Amino acid sequence: MTKKGLTGNQLKLIAMITMTVDHIGLALFPQLVLFRIIGRVSFPIFAFMIAEGCVHTKSIRRYWGTLSAVAALCQIVNFAALGSLYQCILVTFSMSVALIFLLKIAKEKKTAMAWAAVACGIALAFFITEVLPGLLAHTDFSVDYGFLGVMLPPVVYCGKGKVQKLGYELAMLLALSVCLDKIQLWALLSLPLLALYNGQIGKRNMKYFF
Repeated sequence: MTKKGLTGNQLKLIAMITMTVDHIGLALFPQLVLFRIIGRVSFPIFAFMIAEGCVHTKSIRRYWGTLSAVAALCQIVNFAALGSLYQCILVTFSMSVALIFLLKIAKEKKTAMAWAAVACGIALAFFITEVLPGLLAHTDFSVDYGFLGVMLPPVVYCGKGKVQKLGYELAMLLALSVCLDKIQLWALLSLPLLALYNGQIGKRNMKYFF
């Protein structure tokens, strides 16, 4: 039975469109801030859906493997074409899913060792996103959206119910706007759209398209 609201696929399509607008603006119309404002809607939606994907997937390992493989391919092409070490959003989300996987294990086993693994994973993510760029200052190495970007899906994943998840997303987006750039405040426009999420994937499985 189809529920009222927006499906996961519809939200991802909105995110894809706004992301495309953002990239067109960055490449062709850098003087027009409207393109960047529209583009701020994309990341929060994808991050929320990454968290939801980890809840509903049959195998987080396979989910992570697919995402990481695509991320690695994109980075190889990017380095071959531009010689750039900049890590794209798929790398960010690959780390997010890895942390969610550790969280899932910790919640199931409820052992000190499992929670220690979560802490180590978070520490490693912080090192890669915040410390390593400084050590590689002679290059353009950095991770898209940084440490807070990596942490957004795991934080949303920990929420119980849509209202709490949206509350966590709001808090993280505000933190991102403080740490990165004030233009990130426009990412809050994604929240009304996410509030319409009906918890359903959609009529067609489009995961490979996305």
